[in-house]
Amino acid sequence: MPRVISPNLKVASTPDAQVMPAGEGAWRLAIPAGTGGKYRLAQLDDYTGTPRRLFPWRPPLTFSLRARASAEGLPGTWGFGLWNDPFSLSLGFGGGTRRFPALPNTAWFFYASSPNYLSLWDDLPAQGFLAATFRSATLPAPLLAALSPGVVLFTLPPAARLFRRLARRFIQQDAVLVRGSGEYTPAGWHAYQIYWSQDSVIFSMDGATILSTPVSPSGPLALVIWIDNQYAALPPTGRFSFGALPNPQPAWIEISDLSLALL
Repeated sequence: MPRVISPNLKVASTPDAQVMPAGEGAWRLAIPAGTGGKYRLAQLDDYTGTPRRLFPWRPPLTFSLRARASAEGLPGTWGFGLWNDPFSLSLGFGGGTRRFPALPNTAWFFYASSPNYLSLWDDLPAQGFLAATFRSATLPAPLLAALSPGVVLFTLPPAARLFRRLARRFIQQDAVLVRGSGEYTPAGWHAYQIYWSQDSVIFSMDGATILSTPVSPSGPLALVIWIDNQYAALPPTGRFSFGALPNPQPAWIEISDLSLALL
């Protein structure tokens, strides 16, 4: 029998954003309108303040919820699922947690607007609304921390192109654009589900399989649900860029019926 566990949800947001209940078992995550250059984030997670080795989720696991966004084509990113929070040198708002960076392990529904480009492989989608996974080899965390200052070299296209090629040796990836039947739009309510096992991940929307992939992330992982106005792009041209986009209108996502079940 599946064992349903209620996650220990925490708010991790910039001061101008809002994360608020929106009815029984429902939440709204909202960021205000604003110009580019200032990061805006509204996030729910169950890992803030927790060392990565103590993240709560391992396979086999089913993650499910219902969600909608305020509009299509929102500037920035939003999504929900499971990840290992890989990229921060100092995590936790207010400096609550410090941990070394890691290579990415994720299974999530992820929306990324232009100019985001979030694929190491030229034949996989790199923006739009995606069902996506990453599975990475384990490298010593101090080594990754020591290499982190080299990110400045990504501003040089030849170095960025070389990094993309080398990263494929350590990072597996799979992704598809999410397409529903009829007049599908992420601005409408839909039911999303991720089944994560040791050797596969199955993504479903409204009961239909979107992606079944053997690229299964290594745990432990943590839950994350967010909306922000950021972008990061490492395209095949090697012209690396990142920053915070303007969003002329307030933006939000709503979620309900969140469930995590150990199988």
